[in-house]
Amino acid sequence: MKLLLLISIASAAFGQLGASPGSLFSASGRLADPTRDLRAADIGDIVTVVVSDSASALAKGVTNTSRKSSAKNTISSLAGTVAGSSPLASLANLANQQQLDSQGQTSRNMTLSTTISARVVEVTGNGTMLIQGSKDIAVNSERQTITLHGFIRSSDLTTANTIRSDQVADMTIKVNGKGVVGDAIKRPFILYRILLGLLPF
Repeated sequence: MKLLLLISIASAAFGQLGASPGSLFSASGRLADPTRDLRAADIGDIVTVVVSDSASALAKGVTNTSRKSSAKNTISSLAGTVAGSSPLASLANLANQQQLDSQGQTSRNMTLSTTISARVVEVTGNGTMLIQGSKDIAVNSERQTITLHGFIRSSDLTTANTIRSDQVADMTIKVNGKGVVGDAIKRPFILYRILLGLLPF
């Protein structure tokens, strides 16, 4: 305990005096303060984000409408009794019926599991850290790029400088892929989508 206290006092004294020319001591170094927490806290530190996100959404809707109307006009006598078989017996006999039944359902599922290392690019006044990182993976003709952005707290970091994705605030993850698979599933171009909307078949 006394040895640790002496080392701390000596480190503080060296930090105030500054390093002499040719000295290996650095006041901002990791070992300058033996009581310092080694978890990320400064700009340039690296943390590992364990991404394990799953999202699921389901929406259903049902609409039922019905409308029915009718109208009938008859003439029972016109300068005398009108026979039932006469065209004048029923001048107008109208009927109208409308019915609409519609159902809709939307479902979306997404699962993302990966790990990505990010750098601390900014430290706010309350100690919250802004991290940014990217991972670029290329295998044969396929290339995948993952980018991450968000805010973390130093207290949420483990001793191995890792943090779960659900502990990252304002997190933005983008996954972009290029290659044969990406070309096969990419969105059709605008002209093709317009034709699909206009053509009845």
